[in-house]
Amino acid sequence: MRVLITGGNGQLGKTIIQLLRDKECVLGELDPVYSNCEIICTNKGTLDITNLGEVKSYFMKFKPNMVINAGAYTHVEQCELNNDLCFKVNALGPRNLAFASEEIEAKLIHLSTDYVFDGQKKMPYQEHDLPNPINAYGKSKYLGEEYAKEFCSRYYILRTSWLYGYEGKNFVNTMLAAGKEKKELHVVADQIGSPTNTIDLAYHLLQLAAADEYGIYHCTGNGECSWYEFAKKIMEYAETNCKIHPISTLDYNSTIQRPPYSTLDHMMLRCTIGDHMRNWQDALKDFIKNLTDRRIL
Repeated sequence: MRVLITGGNGQLGKTIIQLLRDKECVLGELDPVYSNCEIICTNKGTLDITNLGEVKSYFMKFKPNMVINAGAYTHVEQCELNNDLCFKVNALGPRNLAFASEEIEAKLIHLSTDYVFDGQKKMPYQEHDLPNPINAYGKSKYLGEEYAKEFCSRYYILRTSWLYGYEGKNFVNTMLAAGKEKKELHVVADQIGSPTNTIDLAYHLLQLAAADEYGIYHCTGNGECSWYEFAKKIMEYAETNCKIHPISTLDYNSTIQRPPYSTLDHMMLRCTIGDHMRNWQDALKDFIKNLTDRRIL
């Protein structure tokens, strides 16, 4: 088994690599197919996924059995300003990976986002709901999904949201750092979604990839909250004396449209390998406890 990971330096990529090495996590043991696997880790410096020729050459050289696309251009504001780069990375990148994966008969696992939806449904989105992205980031990710489906017959598309892990920049680490420096913070209270621990996502991703249950999946922390409620729990679990105040999206200084409600339902997980994603509060509490034990806080 040879597993190629794009975005290997990102927070999800690093978690996947660690899990492949450890073979187990808080959710359980990995499928035995990973007992003797070779990890091929790439980043934008070692493999430019926007270059089709380079991708095909790389794949022919290493012949991975499984490709996990954890690389993306995720800065929502910058995606609006750098539209071409956004679409190159988030749409053409997956297209190129799909082409190359199909040529060598590899499985492709592509990470996508809750931002493919417009947030108007007011109840959790299921996999069969029609996407309607409202910003450049969401549009580019949706096109990436379409390319993955069109050009690779062995595809998994995993939509997730509000991701945080021990490595890299994310909302939890940002709030913890700000909470040390400030006594008060203002956080948006009218955008609803589901925080997702990278460990939970990586485990389900790898368990799915070991099977032949191809298709589109939603994979987030169970339950839902606003960014404001998320921030309050971060401070509570970290025992930080920083007061969180709710504000509206209109009060937040951004011209970018974001879905007001983007909770994802896990129907496909329940109907296939099972939904073992933890409740977002339990996963967050465990995450912060581990940070404390490591004396990072």
